[in-house]
Amino acid sequence: MLDHVFTDAIGALRDAMESAFLERQAFEERFQADVLLGDLTWETSYSLPGEGNPPRTRADITLDWPTWAQTAYRSWYIGEELDEPPRIEIEIVMRVQRLATLPKVTAILDVLPEESTTIGEETLQRSSPTVETVFDAELEPDEYAVEVSYEGSYDLEEEVLADGSVLDSHFSSMGGWIASTLVRLGDIKLDYLPPGDEDS
Repeated sequence: MLDHVFTDAIGALRDAMESAFLERQAFEERFQADVLLGDLTWETSYSLPGEGNPPRTRADITLDWPTWAQTAYRSWYIGEELDEPPRIEIEIVMRVQRLATLPKVTAILDVLPEESTTIGEETLQRSSPTVETVFDAELEPDEYAVEVSYEGSYDLEEEVLADGSVLDSHFSSMGGWIASTLVRLGDIKLDYLPPGDEDS
């Protein structure tokens, strides 16, 4: 792995997920670079163990490292004074899927807090829900999913840039928060389709 504060953040978040015994969806993980703009993006998904494939509930996590943040990080690295600390943009989408009937969105929002646990001194703010409908060949509704995202950013102050291990403590609560949120979503009485690996 590259020795870089962004990859340190990825490692800290992975450790938090593993400490909470969450199951990584290996085929959902991506590390991408925008060849035109230079932005870096890391995407991954986690679910509770034993949920089937695909799981009933899932957390989709995205970390963005924009080009301007890389410029700020490079300036700090070569000893220049920071005008603005580099920032990682964070989005966590809580997804309930494999639904056989359209649920009451209020039942889902009722168990979701308005903001995440703290990441350093920051929290992620909840956005409005999105409902997804999958149609069959006859254009009849076949499956539903509901997503609610939490969005925000994490400023990398000089103490974090100087010692990447600080990220471990700042991200440590995220695993437990995501796990407990997925448990609350899974406890809602909803009408689920069987897992895909049980359909055949």
